Amino acid sequence: MRKISAKRPLRQRVIALAVPEHDRPAVARRQFGSSATTQILKVSPCNAAAHAHAFLDHASPLVGSTVASAPREVSLTFTQNLETAFSSVQVTDANGARVDQGKAQISGNTMRVGLKSLAAGIYRVRWHALSVDTHKTEGSFTFSVGGR
Repeated sequence: MRKISAKRPLRQRVIALAVPEHDRPAVARRQFGSSATTQILKVSPCNAAAHAHAFLDHASPLVGSTVASAPREVSLTFTQNLETAFSSVQVTDANGARVDQGKAQISGNTMRVGLKSLAAGIYRVRWHALSVDTHKTEGSFTFSVGGR
């Protein structure tokens, strides 16, 4: 058995006593982390794949906002490019009636839909997005027109 120096920090001495020498690097990485390991995980393709879904990045009108005058369109920008045939957006009023002008226009990572003339009130935007790498996401948010 190897002699353990008292000059080493206590945690390293415990690892040296309790863990066989061939397993010490793995145990040390698990307990202390490894900056090299962390850097590899940050650029790993597996990590990138976990974020490959088309999440809503921003919207106009803004999510949860109140706008003074009625917008002419809703524009949604996503974190990934969209598959045109399988992505959609609908805008409805407080009674559930559609107030959008039909099929959305999609270009790259942006989806737009025109709106009919809107009165003051609360409107819900529901979207379904399929990114070009075939991951589906969906969501909804509201915005208000006027001083409600």
